[in-house]
Amino acid sequence: MADEILQIRDLQIEFVSEGEVTKAVNGVDLTIAEGKTLGLVGETGAGKTTTALSVLNLVPKPQGKILSGEVILDGVNVLEQSEHEMEKIRGNTVSMIFQDPMSALNPVMSVGEQIAEVVKIHEKVDEKAAMERAREMLETVGIPGERAVEYPHQFSGGMKQRVLIAIALACSPKVLLADEPTTALDVTIQAQVLELMKELKRKFNMAMLMITHDFGIVAEVCDEVSVMYAGKIVEHGTLEDVFDHKCHPYTEGLFNSLPDIDNRKSELKPIKGQMPDPTNLPTGCPFHPRCDYCTERCSQEEPPKVQINDTHYVRCWLYENTKESQLKG
Repeated sequence: MADEILQIRDLQIEFVSEGEVTKAVNGVDLTIAEGKTLGLVGETGAGKTTTALSVLNLVPKPQGKILSGEVILDGVNVLEQSEHEMEKIRGNTVSMIFQDPMSALNPVMSVGEQIAEVVKIHEKVDEKAAMERAREMLETVGIPGERAVEYPHQFSGGMKQRVLIAIALACSPKVLLADEPTTALDVTIQAQVLELMKELKRKFNMAMLMITHDFGIVAEVCDEVSVMYAGKIVEHGTLEDVFDHKCHPYTEGLFNSLPDIDNRKSELKPIKGQMPDPTNLPTGCPFHPRCDYCTERCSQEEPPKVQINDTHYVRCWLYENTKESQLKG
């Protein structure tokens, strides 16, 4: 589609350390259209952050190795760009909000200087103009502009996260990568930050990749959802597809692990077992050791992508010959 600003195709990434090979990303396909938000959901260790880092061409080297795939950002394959070319792209075409606001800011630079630094790199303006933009960006995220001269230790966790958002949006990027941006925040501040991100996304018409394990956040901000397990997308669809017509047993397990607000006495149903060791992934479907519907075929053959409808697909043998009308909700 013409309005797809980010396309990831058949991305495979592994890490080699002390002779062990960790298969972090195993053939991921993702697309995000302009102005849309895609939620990337999965347990810790699924490969979500590594996928996002590939968009910035920041997969750690030499341990990290991209075996195959393309990451097309605004018509450019970032994996083929030099470090010098990537410096023009990072912060300008694409920005990232990292997971921990407590450690993502430089403690010896004022927050204004840290925002202004991005502006000076990409817009070739002088110090005064860059600081003026920094104050404007602080105001945009709900922090008084005069606080630009203060340092990170003078801000609360929620305000540090707002500063990170200001840095990420300083040059109006076309794509924003948000790596669990509210994990370290309490629920009231979390709600404020999510509302701010939605408002800024509308204002700048950005595409956004929201990495999270929280379906509440997905429901709040996302248009589409990709469920990731052991480095693969096992289910993808619109918000309605995944929330109301979930297909993959892993997706079902994630939803069953959530508390039921309508039935306070109901017990949680955690997914049995643990995420597989990425240095020794199971044969066949990587989820089969934890799956209640597992058959012999699941343990031997990797399931293909089955298209449920135009917007919804799943990788599971349960749906190989199943028509949409017969799918379980």
